[in-house]
Amino acid sequence: MKTTCPYCGVGCGVSVQPDGGITGDATHPASFGRLCVKGAALGDTLHSSGRLLAAQVDGKRAALSDALDSAAARLRAIIDQHGPGAVAIYASGQLLTEDYYVANKLMKGYLGVANIDTNSRLCMASAVMGYKRAFGADAVPCCYEDFTEADLVVLVGSNAAWTHPVAYQRLVQAKQQRPAMRVVVIDPRRTASADLADLHLPLRPGSDGALFSGLLNWLAQHDGIDDTMLPHLNGVEETLTAARPWTLARAADACELDSERLAEFYQLFSQRDRVLTLWCMGINQSAAGSDNNNAIINAHLLSGKTGRAGCGPFSLTGQPNAMGGREVGGLATQLAAHMGFSEAECDRLQRFWQSPTIARQPGLTAVPLFEAVARGEVKAVWILGTSPAVSMPEGNRVIQALAACPLVIVSEVTANTDTTAVADILLPATGWGEKNGTVTNSERRISRQRAFIPPPGEAKPDWWLLAQVAQRLGFGDAFGWQHPAEIFREHAALSGFENNRQRAFDISGLAQLSNQQWDRLTPVQWPVNARFPQGCARLFGDRRFFHADGKARLIPGAAPAAAQVSEAYPLLMNSGRIRDQWHTMTRTGEVPRLMQHIDEPFVALHPVTAQRLGLASGDLARVQSELGWLAARVRLDSGMRLDELFAPMHWSRQFASQSHVDALVKARGCPVSAQPAFKQTPVRIQPLRTRWQGWLWQRAIHPPADVQYWARAPQQGAQRLTLAGDGAARDWAEAQLATQGMQCQQAQGARGEYRLLAWRDGELQLAFYAAARWPMLDHAFITAAFREPPTDAAGRFALLAGRAAQGSAPGRIICSCYGVGEMAIKQAIAQGCASPAALGAALRCGTNCGSCLPELKQLLLTPVTA
Repeated sequence: MKTTCPYCGVGCGVSVQPDGGITGDATHPASFGRLCVKGAALGDTLHSSGRLLAAQVDGKRAALSDALDSAAARLRAIIDQHGPGAVAIYASGQLLTEDYYVANKLMKGYLGVANIDTNSRLCMASAVMGYKRAFGADAVPCCYEDFTEADLVVLVGSNAAWTHPVAYQRLVQAKQQRPAMRVVVIDPRRTASADLADLHLPLRPGSDGALFSGLLNWLAQHDGIDDTMLPHLNGVEETLTAARPWTLARAADACELDSERLAEFYQLFSQRDRVLTLWCMGINQSAAGSDNNNAIINAHLLSGKTGRAGCGPFSLTGQPNAMGGREVGGLATQLAAHMGFSEAECDRLQRFWQSPTIARQPGLTAVPLFEAVARGEVKAVWILGTSPAVSMPEGNRVIQALAACPLVIVSEVTANTDTTAVADILLPATGWGEKNGTVTNSERRISRQRAFIPPPGEAKPDWWLLAQVAQRLGFGDAFGWQHPAEIFREHAALSGFENNRQRAFDISGLAQLSNQQWDRLTPVQWPVNARFPQGCARLFGDRRFFHADGKARLIPGAAPAAAQVSEAYPLLMNSGRIRDQWHTMTRTGEVPRLMQHIDEPFVALHPVTAQRLGLASGDLARVQSELGWLAARVRLDSGMRLDELFAPMHWSRQFASQSHVDALVKARGCPVSAQPAFKQTPVRIQPLRTRWQGWLWQRAIHPPADVQYWARAPQQGAQRLTLAGDGAARDWAEAQLATQGMQCQQAQGARGEYRLLAWRDGELQLAFYAAARWPMLDHAFITAAFREPPTDAAGRFALLAGRAAQGSAPGRIICSCYGVGEMAIKQAIAQGCASPAALGAALRCGTNCGSCLPELKQLLLTPVTA
């Protein structure tokens, strides 16, 4: 069975073996058999533990049919009393295209309002607007083959080594095969991706527009304009006029970069024939996100570096089906099949759907949508496949708004999330491995996601749940599909309906697929139509664009969007992803091996900044913005700029007590795309003072009470929590840990050290270790005792000490694919392994997904101590 990975926008192919094993699909053109560590661990997510298996209404289990009846009846009552504008849908790039299509059709074509938005608003909306303003269509012109054809690759605002590992490894391979290829990484942090860079530009956060305006001016001043492109462009003169003040010196000053290094980048871009620019959230999640996108696209259009192999502006999507959601109108600012809200387009869509009404103006985008919920204007919201209580800016206000909303319907896979906690109706949805449909990756490639295991409990596909409610609302004829292939055919037919090459998105060539042909569909890049029956890898090779006059448009740049710090909040906090986790961790957070690399929330800062603020590596710190605060472990990172912080966005209230990063982020964003600016939050930081810190292993998930900080990391056979609190650790343990009926071992040290083991029927139930500072323990040894407890007194005393009598702890896990720890790597280096290849041959680390290779290289550069 061949399917696709449900994580990032690379869209890797997955093969499911007859024995249930998960491997990469060697035939899939996006990945050729590679999987990152998250994809390789997909098999570990196929379990019913923690699943939402039955519907709930008002906190009580209900039959699914009754829950659907209740959802429809309550929606109808709100619509009848307050109008359809009081209803909204908030969707997700985790949905399949068929799911998205049904949600959009229900909202815009049958309720008649455009109040459907998606968490893709948080990551890709600025790229959408950049492409639409420039090309006249939301059309990514590039493909992954361009990685191997480029003379220069510019990676900006993206740590692809961690966020798109398989695509990044394709770059690594291309550079190995073509050493003359140059790579420039533009990012305030020196991330793992900079390991590949010939040039790293650590620009000031928010100064991207200045950098690319300077590039445009450089092209104009140094013969970098392709004169043959000028007849195909509008807005050239006004855009160059706007860029003219951005001299090299001014751009370097605004970006806080060395002018010689900036000039080196400008020269590379100007002189190299084939230039590929890749970008992600660092560009999009900005108060000037759309202008950032257009500044990049301007440079490619003016220099003629698009529409050819190895060239172009290539936005890397963050989610597996962010592109598919854009195709079906999953954003509040567009209609289905890439149509807008002109009278002609609205009429066309209504004719195709034969619907009683149609949305004729944009709806509420994500931030205004939840603000409207808070004001009581939106009284019903249906949330599908995402947790806005964690991922939205001002997350605390979002959860308060949802808690007060008269009707919150949540379709979910997981029973306990920050958002399901405030739902009135919970509907059990199918997850990866159970779902059947299509997704579109970053290069416009449509792939099948196939079901290979039966759904547990009463779980149903999202499209089916939506259609059932639509039928109960009286729209049965239009929502009577029996198979997702029927939805896909309708979607494909709509894409070609009255198109006449006016819209880039056209897959009408797939509109006649039978169910069997749809099931066998192989990956294909749109457009797929009479002109391109086998799909199309690159767009705009003919220099014909989708504005009415056939020309592309340059967009004059706006001022840089740098956040302003203050005396009260003097530091800038950047947020983003880490290597082994995904979004709000509902899937990856429960996989023990994905918690091995980084297992608790952290905040990274430069050693000089940390020293000035009285912070050291391993300290707990409190980070505060004007909206709230979070607690996290301090990490020192010399790749950070001074007075800046980085904190990962993954930890929800299910995995940590007070580490919800997006709760600190203001709901401000790009005025063009309405995408929030997550990357530049003014904050302050100070030590989090505690009397003790410790580790607690326990069999069940029981969030601890009366502590200042906790974070949970599932282990094989146990849950492990990092804790910190006031008072005496022993007093806390006696008050909070339920050890009644258990045999206990305790040890108390002179300096506040405390150890506790609790046993029942020879099995270890919990293990607690505390000290004034983090006690150093053999974690693998302790975790193993929950699976195979020691049987003699010596073994139990070793367990109480937290360290095996013989052997050594593996240290921090560096290679999650093969569980290779830092100590084993250092030992291999001491024994003569002098390269990543040698370490791979000895330990296998770095030989699978490759995302640990930058860390292996850093360890090779670290002096080995005796």
